[in-house]
Amino acid sequence: MTQLEQVKDSLGITGNYQDATLQNYIDEVKQFLEAGGASIDFLESNESTGLISRGVADLWNYGAGGATLSPYFFQRAAQVCLKGRAENS
Repeated sequence: MTQLEQVKDSLGITGNYQDATLQNYIDEVKQFLEAGGASIDFLESNESTGLISRGVADLWNYGAGGATLSPYFFQRAAQVCLKGRAENS
């Protein structure tokens, strides 16, 4: 199963009409996490699906130009990025 399929499954999204938009959000979340120190291995693993899905949901559900990431996303992202930095030291 691709990461796009996993995220769609996690969020209960069916069909492929919004695949390009969802993939852009997935890429944006992964770039955000990588810039913070998350390892590429983590980002490409099934372990990352929940966190990436949360970030995509946060971006997907933005209101009138005010995209924000949830406190949970930031807390989990901090854990993942700190772990990635520690592993790469």
